[in-house]
Amino acid sequence: MGHSAVAFIIVIGILVFVHEFGHFLVARLCGVGVEVFSLGFGPKIFKKKYGRTEYCISAIPLGGYVKMTGEDPSGELDPADRPYSFTHKPLSRKALIVAAGPAFNFFLAILIFYLLYQISGLTLARPDVGQVVDDTPAKAAGLRPGDIIREVNGTPVASFGDIPLEIAKTGGQEVHLVVERDGEALDFRLTPRRQEGKNLFGETVDRYVLGIVGTGETFHQPLNMFQAMGKSVADTYGLIKLTIMSVVKMVSGAISADNLGGPIMIAQMAGQQAKAGMANFVWFIALLSVNLGIINLFPIPVLDGGHLLFFGIEAVTGKSVSEKLREKLIQFGAAVLVALMIFVFYNDIVRIFNGG
Repeated sequence: MGHSAVAFIIVIGILVFVHEFGHFLVARLCGVGVEVFSLGFGPKIFKKKYGRTEYCISAIPLGGYVKMTGEDPSGELDPADRPYSFTHKPLSRKALIVAAGPAFNFFLAILIFYLLYQISGLTLARPDVGQVVDDTPAKAAGLRPGDIIREVNGTPVASFGDIPLEIAKTGGQEVHLVVERDGEALDFRLTPRRQEGKNLFGETVDRYVLGIVGTGETFHQPLNMFQAMGKSVADTYGLIKLTIMSVVKMVSGAISADNLGGPIMIAQMAGQQAKAGMANFVWFIALLSVNLGIINLFPIPVLDGGHLLFFGIEAVTGKSVSEKLREKLIQFGAAVLVALMIFVFYNDIVRIFNGG
């Protein structure tokens, strides 16, 4: 448990620091004064003031905040501070400052993936046939163990994982394979068989299969800096898309909300990934960073997405949301977040008692 707690504090500390540093840095670049930069909430354990900003570490390590000059439109403001006031900056700058937190979380994921790919490259499965399943299109077409799949429908195959991706594009239509056998290139044409399977969300989907199984042998593919950057951006985009799809399916009821986890689950997973090795641990940080960025963009008052929603309304109508309405919406947003926290804590406790 102690191992998990330390891993949890490291993960949350990194994610919160990056998120709040995004707000802080862009606020300073936009000429907004920052009064407090805090990691954590509640009583301040450590604080140090440099310039106009007080940097502190607080007791509850479940978040953080950046307090900007003139952030509260209804608050009193010293006339000398007006040039540094968040409220008095153009709408575009305010939106940029708010969006910077989630954006930095996405940048962190890209950076982590980039460093992993630069250090380790890719480990890929060789496109070699280890087994041909009986009574399948591959068996009927004459494919054999030891064959190497070189092309699918004219597209070169770099790894075994490329094969199902290319077959899926055909929608069950005839597939043209170029296969290397004993140093000779052979052509095969076969029609994949439809087969039911489960996707990442546990939903039943149709898949098209040939009936071949790989050998499980892998090879290492180094990436140059441009390949690593392209792959990092693509992977981050894929995680963003997958996370949004998960949320949509959860809201629609397609997948159970019981899958949601809170701090306890994060701590357990952080501990497991830390034990599995540094690469697994930092990959886990990247995954959570993407999740944090997306959650903060939800259009719920209190979150960054809620503030961006207010700015969007102001941009369209030409008027800012009234203080009274803003206050009620923020209270509603806070209530939603508290209810969500209670729910994920409940899920965590149920998992513990169920041995999960």
